[in-house]
Amino acid sequence: MEKRKDGFLIERGEQDKDFIFGTRAVMEAINAQKDIDKILVNKDLNNEIIKELLSLAKEEKIPVVRVPEAKLNRTTRKNHQGVLAHISAIQYASLDNVIDECFSKGIAPLILVLDRITDVRNFGAMARTADCAGVHAIVIPEKGSAQINSDAVKTSAGALNFLPVCRVKNLYYTVKDLKKMGLSVVSVTEKTERAMYEADFTVPTALVLGSEEDGISPEIMGISDEFVKIPLSGNIESLNVSVAAGVVIYEAIRQRK
Repeated sequence: MEKRKDGFLIERGEQDKDFIFGTRAVMEAINAQKDIDKILVNKDLNNEIIKELLSLAKEEKIPVVRVPEAKLNRTTRKNHQGVLAHISAIQYASLDNVIDECFSKGIAPLILVLDRITDVRNFGAMARTADCAGVHAIVIPEKGSAQINSDAVKTSAGALNFLPVCRVKNLYYTVKDLKKMGLSVVSVTEKTERAMYEADFTVPTALVLGSEEDGISPEIMGISDEFVKIPLSGNIESLNVSVAAGVVIYEAIRQRK
């Protein structure tokens, strides 16, 4: 256990993840506007203070996951009181602000939208490439996305300290909003015959990539403007998703240069 400069007690877990435990401590962290990835709450608890915590989390749009007590016990042996909050390693950005800033500078936004990417190291590698290439922001959903912890920051070689990451409640509606803002939504998928070289990435663009296991969700595919694939000539039929992201991002940069 260690004490942060802001006074909050932090325990560093086996995977070097920072978290706060205890109902009142978590509520104080929320009120202090700390960036919290998610809150784990014992699924069997429903007393008044838990209800107060849930209400506060809902008001601040912080994801809450109801879990068995055993899961909390595996994370820490301390008296967690059935509540544990994972502290974000970064400060999230506003997507609207990122887009507005791009347009105000006369720049065509290039946004990376990650759908169902849950592997922390893949996420970190994509963030590193995105920052190096000059991507303006990464968009991830609140749920079903890799946790941005110290592993992610380390894999990104520190890029996550600089690259805006926008965490949104509903990725489907966010993609629809991006379309309304004038961005072309391009999904990278093997389920098309159109090569990425045929797309026009010089226009405001949102590049969508999905997980290696599940791909891009049907809902996002259904509202995409274009579908492109990376041409492959070898015996293996797919690339690692972080490598695929790098290939497509740099094709967009090549066109813009």
